[in-house]
Amino acid sequence: MKKDFLPINGTDYVELYVGNAKQSALYYQYAFGYELVAYAGPETGLRDRASYVLKQDKIRLVLTSPLQENHPISDHIKKHGDGVKVLALWVDDAAQSFIETVTRGAVPYAEPKVMSDEHGEVVTASIRTYGETIHTFVERKNYKGVFLPGYKPRKSEYKPTPIGLKYIDHCVGNVGWGEMNKWVEFYEKVMGFSLLLTFDDKDISTEYSALMSKVVSNGNGYIKFPINEPAEGKKKSQIEEYLDFYNGPGVQHMAIATDDIVHTVSELRRRGVEFLEVPAVYYDDLLQRVGKIEEDLQPLKDLNILVDRDEEGYLLQIFTKPVQDRPTLFYEIIQRKGAKSFGKGNFKALFESIEREQALRGNL
Repeated sequence: MKKDFLPINGTDYVELYVGNAKQSALYYQYAFGYELVAYAGPETGLRDRASYVLKQDKIRLVLTSPLQENHPISDHIKKHGDGVKVLALWVDDAAQSFIETVTRGAVPYAEPKVMSDEHGEVVTASIRTYGETIHTFVERKNYKGVFLPGYKPRKSEYKPTPIGLKYIDHCVGNVGWGEMNKWVEFYEKVMGFSLLLTFDDKDISTEYSALMSKVVSNGNGYIKFPINEPAEGKKKSQIEEYLDFYNGPGVQHMAIATDDIVHTVSELRRRGVEFLEVPAVYYDDLLQRVGKIEEDLQPLKDLNILVDRDEEGYLLQIFTKPVQDRPTLFYEIIQRKGAKSFGKGNFKALFESIEREQALRGNL
């Protein structure tokens, strides 16, 4: 068995650049049940930006806004709107991870650096991936602080109730025409990932549009990145719409795992999160399609939760509408009952649902 030259312990954090981090932080606390745990900004000696760190179980979101218009983050937000900048990977040796990937062809974004405070030290290093997205390697084995040096613990008077979000299951990237294989090869060659699944335009197509997707995974399977590209269709695909409004490749959605999707989605709906809707007929022959499931069908139907099965088991999933006004980043809530796949049996119903939303926006 070949040695994994880039061992990854999991996702360390995901950082979003947003227009108003203070307000976004409140949205994620209220709607998604995250807890505010740390902050960095002018009050902590950081002069050019403000960052709020939110946590729920193993998930850490960092929301960052610039404080001046002539700042690189301002340029990023002007071009892309709110979106994911950093997919940070938790490693045992950040400098070594940087060397291993750069010698295999990764483009450096930030050289290894050591940050320290009274709680110890953290080493970080970053490489570029599709679009303006970066991977930051985070080594924190010698650190006991709340997040990273420079961040101070921060609590909110508002005490959100967690809604059962556990960890990031996978993160999906949208890339341009003909770029999917290039980026799959990047993950294979530069980061030692392997190809897990391939979906072509016959798997993922509707009457109007199509897309292609390949899923890459790291050695231990903790990190999974599906990569999508548009395919030829009669009308504009959801990937093209994303690329138009994000102005280039980027993270399309994050899938977040739960152990009780009915509870999680009930809470999200109650707090105002909007979801894509599939027609009621989807449920008419659901059990014939996927076989026996442990859940009652009625709550799934009421909440519009989708079900799919593979050789290992089944999964339940649902997708939010975009969480900002540009039709770009959205979230998937997923509960796995053994299934290792990504809901291929739901693609058609799901993409028809997305097309109905695209048509309402005038972008189909």
